[in-house]
Amino acid sequence: MERVGLYFTASTPLADELLYARLAERFGFSSIWQGETRTERDSTVCIAAMATVTDRVGLGTGVLHTWTRNVVTLATTFSTLDELSGGRARLGIGALWEPMASKIGIERKNPLNAVREYVEVLRSLFRGDEVNFSGQFVKVNGIRLERIPQRVPVYVGATGPKMAELAGEVADGILLNYLVSPEYNRETLKHIETGAKKAGRALSDVDRPQLLAVSYSRDLEKAHQGARAMVTEYLAMEPHIAIASGVSQKVVDEVREITGGWPTTKQKLERASALIDDQTAKKLMAVGDEEDCRRQILEYVRAGCTEPLLFAVTGEVLPLVHSFGAEK
Repeated sequence: MERVGLYFTASTPLADELLYARLAERFGFSSIWQGETRTERDSTVCIAAMATVTDRVGLGTGVLHTWTRNVVTLATTFSTLDELSGGRARLGIGALWEPMASKIGIERKNPLNAVREYVEVLRSLFRGDEVNFSGQFVKVNGIRLERIPQRVPVYVGATGPKMAELAGEVADGILLNYLVSPEYNRETLKHIETGAKKAGRALSDVDRPQLLAVSYSRDLEKAHQGARAMVTEYLAMEPHIAIASGVSQKVVDEVREITGGWPTTKQKLERASALIDDQTAKKLMAVGDEEDCRRQILEYVRAGCTEPLLFAVTGEVLPLVHSFGAEK
């Protein structure tokens, strides 16, 4: 693998993330991405903190959403992150999901158009253009960034086929989701390529990093237990993941009946995880020892991922850094 990165959510203490970021850079990792995890952690603050303790590794948001951030404020935030990091910031943006959106007072209407408008205006601002735009969601009049960043590539976090096609058309890259199969990747590549062709580009012009859940442990039961728990959590809480995962609707419905959707409790998730067998989990993530995980990660790369972003399901980040990096 020419490029490999790390992905963090709020499951890792921020102080530990900073230590891992320095180590990952030392071991030649290409990027680190921070998830904006429901109501637990802001991604921009985290990558700003990581920028102060690293020098070379790319730093991305994976992903923040459009609805609550004014487009010019967001562009200014990333111009600042670009300055702080020396040109290493990457903006991953998405359209949020239900029921999260409605629970925080957002009417999630026409998300494709919302993302299109944000991405087009953001890329124009980052180029240094003076922008006039009057859309459904974005309205700016004669605005230009006073500090032009070195380069802030914009990635669309996409799971469904229409958003994947849009990413191929308007963005620098697509941030592919986790808890999907390599077969999902192969099908999604077709949609990305369709979008790229609309913009006169080739599939190879669209970068395709991908979040990859890695449930690694020398204790194989711990690895499989972690994998089952994560699959259960996302089937219960994030419908767009459930649709893309390929898990049967019957199992998804049974998981949701036990958990009650989002938010839920640890006890309910534990009960529902009994519905997820090891084979199902292994179709959606890398599970097992180092050799098993490496083989499964390479399947995603062969299926179109350009940069696996490893999320340590069991919390064992250090073994992943040592296994997939080379000390510089």
